[in-house]
Amino acid sequence: MTLLRLDHLALAAETLEAGRAHVEHALGVDLATRGEHPHMGTHNRLLSLGPEVYFEAIAINPAAPAPDHPRWFNLDNFEGPPKLSNWILATDDLEAALDILPAGFGKPVALERGDFKWSMAVPDDGILPWGGWGPALIQWHGAKHPAPLLPDQHIRLGSLVLRHPQATDIAQTLAPLLPRDTVLFEDSELPSLSATFDTPHGRRSLT
Repeated sequence: MTLLRLDHLALAAETLEAGRAHVEHALGVDLATRGEHPHMGTHNRLLSLGPEVYFEAIAINPAAPAPDHPRWFNLDNFEGPPKLSNWILATDDLEAALDILPAGFGKPVALERGDFKWSMAVPDDGILPWGGWGPALIQWHGAKHPAPLLPDQHIRLGSLVLRHPQATDIAQTLAPLLPRDTVLFEDSELPSLSATFDTPHGRRSLT
């Protein structure tokens, strides 16, 4: 049963400028559209990874009012250099996905920006399962999706690897719901995400 699919990857940073510079240096391309999320007090810059998948650098927006709830991706507690922090899975039925997954993925929050409308499952404390390394869940409403509207700079995701002390448990929970080879799960004492990308400059990576 394929209920989930990769929607986008997120790199967290203390500032959006730091995140943008980190990604552009690593991949050798410019990040495109800048967006804001007033409900969460965050902003981002996006990069196409093809017609169905994209990449975002995200950070707290210092110009936005602080929300009265934890920000998504545990950004309230993020510090240090930019890092690949989150993977976001799309579903056509967010409620159904939450019903079959373990507790902790959050409650649906309705969001919109311009013509884009979506629901995101956000935990009450902002921390996703497995210590924050579990995927976030999103459901887009309507035909609009960022990926096909971004300029195609010929960057494609090659591989995504989640290293985690509970990698086996995570794989048993999620792999049956995903297309094959969406993500590789590897046992590791220290959790991390890493991704490789095919770019006009050859194979590049981000962690």
